[in-house]
Amino acid sequence: QAQIVESGGGLVQPGGSLRLSCAASGFTFSSYAMRWYRQAPGKERELVATISNIGGSTSYTDSVKGRFTVSRVNDKNTVLLQMNSLKPEDTAVYYCHTTMGFKDYWGQGTQVTVSS
Repeated sequence: QAQIVESGGGLVQPGGSLRLSCAASGFTFSSYAMRWYRQAPGKERELVATISNIGGSTSYTDSVKGRFTVSRVNDKNTVLLQMNSLKPEDTAVYYCHTTMGFKDYWGQGTQVTVSS
């Protein structure tokens, strides 16, 4: 049974940094691309970053380019999202995600709040 668990969220001041972690289990982690999504109150879930199965390719939504970095450690079945220069508009629940076949797998999410 595939499982995804996020951690690392919290409250941070504008301009600060956080690193989110996503721990995966129950599947061959190195075979699948992984994604980070976020959902702010009253808004639709938004794709933030994608990393290919072996980490050679990454992509980001425009609003986080140059501030966020996605990486993965396949030996540890872990995906990371380093978030720098955080802004209040980055406040959201952040979710880790993958797709295997026609099925989507999501973690429970971790809250990130950027506020002074």
